[in-house]
Amino acid sequence: MAAFEVLLVGLAAGRLDRGFVDSPFGPYRTTLAARTAEAAALLTARAFDAVLLDEGADDAAAFCAATTASSGPALCAVVAEADAGALAAWLGRGAQDVVAAADLGKSNLGRRLRAAIERKRLADQARTTWATDLATGLPHRRQLVEHLSHLLALREREPAPMAVLALRIEGFETTQSRLGPQAADALRRKIAVRLRAAVRASDVVAALDDSSYGVLLGSILHAADGQKVAAKLAQLLMEPFSIGGTGVAVAVAIGVGLYPEDGDQPDALLRKAISAALDQPAQGRVGMANFLESGARPLDAANDE
Repeated sequence: MAAFEVLLVGLAAGRLDRGFVDSPFGPYRTTLAARTAEAAALLTARAFDAVLLDEGADDAAAFCAATTASSGPALCAVVAEADAGALAAWLGRGAQDVVAAADLGKSNLGRRLRAAIERKRLADQARTTWATDLATGLPHRRQLVEHLSHLLALREREPAPMAVLALRIEGFETTQSRLGPQAADALRRKIAVRLRAAVRASDVVAALDDSSYGVLLGSILHAADGQKVAAKLAQLLMEPFSIGGTGVAVAVAIGVGLYPEDGDQPDALLRKAISAALDQPAQGRVGMANFLESGARPLDAANDE
């Protein structure tokens, strides 16, 4: 049986259980990366089945979210203390499992990693069962990567700049707590409609996950055009939405990945955009609260019906 390829990020192989490589749930073959930038380059150049990430690695949180945002390897976040807060935070960034530092030397590490690999495989399979994201009606992230791959192949013959935008949206949890889960789903659909109407028919708008979207600008004249479109979309999304007659506001952070400046591989460009979106604060609401919750006047919501 072929070995599972595991990338260790900021994590020395000597910390793992001695029987890990030859585990009956493997076997496993490990590759070391001291920094997340080195790990990102390796993920672009080679296929890995799983990533073990030490939370002490540089930019560990952003790397985790960017790596799990597209179909690819399972990711286990290694934390010093696997308390409830750390567990929720890492799972929220897309990790399939959280392994306490003390668990690295235990004999069940191979089983846990194999379980994470299978969970990721099933999750990717479920996302691609349907042609579109059922919550929004948009293409899902695998389709976005496929569109991007096709355009990059064309660029080898006809070089031209293009951009990938990742939009991180805050406000779904607030909407769900105030108005219920159906309202949060309605908000997701309304955001999709507003994005789709704001770009060209040739551009691709996709749902990356429950709280983020991707936009592929297949043709731009200048690199600065990607940032201009990002600013336009942010401004549009900061206009309130009408959900069941109630005004709802969201906050937006947008990252941009440019071809060819930021890479010539689909996953690398998408990771660049997602990392950029994670590195900046979302704009559009008063802190983490909806305007109504902050005691301001009721919002005049846009009509997106």
